[in-house]
Amino acid sequence: MPKLYFDSRRYADLPLHYGKVPPWLAERMRLLGGAIVESIVQEYGKSAVLTKLSDPFWFQAFGAVLGMDWHSSGITTSVMGALKGAVNYRSNELGIYIAGGKGKHSRETPAELLRFSNRTGLDGNELVRSSRLTAKVDNNAIQDGFQIYMHSFVVTTEGEWTVIQQGMDGSTGMARRYHWHSETVQSFVEEPHSFIYGKNQGEILNLTDKGAVAAKSGILGLVSEKPSVVIPEVQRLILPAHHELKAEDVNLKRLGSVLAVAHDKGLRDFESLLLLEGVGPRTIQSLALVSEIIHGTPSRFKDPGRFSFAHGGKDGHPFPVPTKIYDDTIHQLQTAVEKAKIGFSEKSQAIKNLHLVTQIVEQQYVPDEDLFDKAIAKERAESYRYGGRTVMGKAQPPKDDGQLSLF
Repeated sequence: MPKLYFDSRRYADLPLHYGKVPPWLAERMRLLGGAIVESIVQEYGKSAVLTKLSDPFWFQAFGAVLGMDWHSSGITTSVMGALKGAVNYRSNELGIYIAGGKGKHSRETPAELLRFSNRTGLDGNELVRSSRLTAKVDNNAIQDGFQIYMHSFVVTTEGEWTVIQQGMDGSTGMARRYHWHSETVQSFVEEPHSFIYGKNQGEILNLTDKGAVAAKSGILGLVSEKPSVVIPEVQRLILPAHHELKAEDVNLKRLGSVLAVAHDKGLRDFESLLLLEGVGPRTIQSLALVSEIIHGTPSRFKDPGRFSFAHGGKDGHPFPVPTKIYDDTIHQLQTAVEKAKIGFSEKSQAIKNLHLVTQIVEQQYVPDEDLFDKAIAKERAESYRYGGRTVMGKAQPPKDDGQLSLF
């Protein structure tokens, strides 16, 4: 039985992080995550939500914009928990349902899928089969040392699905996240994943590799399915072990253009942003990054740490979560979504324009060498003004309460 290597292009390090999300952040994650999903459905359709969730680069950026630790394994369980709370009670309206979760909740997936199928007329048994096969493949067919402990199954009323599950290796302090998307799965036993997230640890047993047909024929009995190479070409995303966010972890040109649009009064006078008049520059900064999460193309998410400049991180990296700004971002996005439902899409368009404007500025923008350090220093110094919080407590005014300027 051959031992096969994973292709290194599918890997990224995910350091294991423990602990719970504090209630003050969990509720905000639910509200903002729900508003972002609804915005995507409204603008691009429910299938686009599943496509984005199956992209680990986008997923990590999404978790960062929600205020989670930008590089850790905790993003997976926390984001999916928040989305399940936000989406399921409105599944009839959104046409999306999330089953499963972490630990004991993962074992409830079959029953949850059958209940959803009874309401929608989908083939519940087929969905349950897909759920079980994805778990079996990642736990047994791929013997990489990671034990699956979290399984989320996201399905639409049309039966399209995405699976996000995560395994852990306590001996190395690392996690590996597995992404599946039904639109790219032509065989459960031959290269079915949209992406696999994890640290390359050398030689492993991978029965889903297209070169393992002979080996798996006597094990799975499913080699009659037509072979298909379905994993797209992607660049490798390596998430570092260091907890703090560093300048080399982000695209400074893209970060700088966001900060310029938000904080440079001249740039904020773009005609396309006039409908956001009255929204403060710090909220514009957050909305610009949220706009990119909703409207950005896949190539925009190669540096997920950049999105933590929307709402910081619960552990204080790169700065405390600015709860007042977070709440204003939620309010602005929810208002835009609700107005669009009754035919007034101007505010939604204005938020979309934030992303377009930052791309225009980015073309000519040249960041200062100290932009990153200045931006973090400003956020930390002014954190108390914005209701900054971490798991350790509330931000306090610095001894020198002077205003810092970026531009």
